[in-house]
Amino acid sequence: MTVRIDRREAAIEIMADHVLSEGLGAATLRPLAAAAGTSDRMLLYYFADKDELITATLNRIAARMIAQLDGAIPVAPRRCFSVLLKQVWVTMGSENLRPFMHVWLDLASGAARGVQPHRAVAGEIANGFLAWAAIRLELESDAPLFITSIEGMYFLKAIGRGDIADSALPALLAIAAHGDAD
Repeated sequence: MTVRIDRREAAIEIMADHVLSEGLGAATLRPLAAAAGTSDRMLLYYFADKDELITATLNRIAARMIAQLDGAIPVAPRRCFSVLLKQVWVTMGSENLRPFMHVWLDLASGAARGVQPHRAVAGEIANGFLAWAAIRLELESDAPLFITSIEGMYFLKAIGRGDIADSALPALLAIAAHGDAD
């Protein structure tokens, strides 16, 4: 690797840490540069523009989250919907993943408003999570319903209505168990 690539990679790591601790709202050029120990002008030397910088940072955060999910829930053996749903729900509620989920909600909010690169990155992350779930489920075709269930439950938890998500979990598991038995 070149010095430029090494410094770019180091900056991405530091900026990912900064966004995870401060939130996506703190992902403006000057605070990111300060976190990386450089100037905003020098930071842009490593990236084509701010969108590329934000995209690289968010992709690094997504990769870290997937690595944590992989560590907690390996690919094999494939699981039925209800088993994977319970495992992911517990894992997503952990302290380790909380900062990632906060950034995800910030990103989703920007994507809902059509903000770029938020919308494009959020779509890529959703596709990645869909693929992650598909290779862990007995029925890959359950993956869209799976991520819709998890995302909806987490959203309710995030807005202070985890009670709704928790009360829906047994019904989702029962529906899934019926589908798993078919």
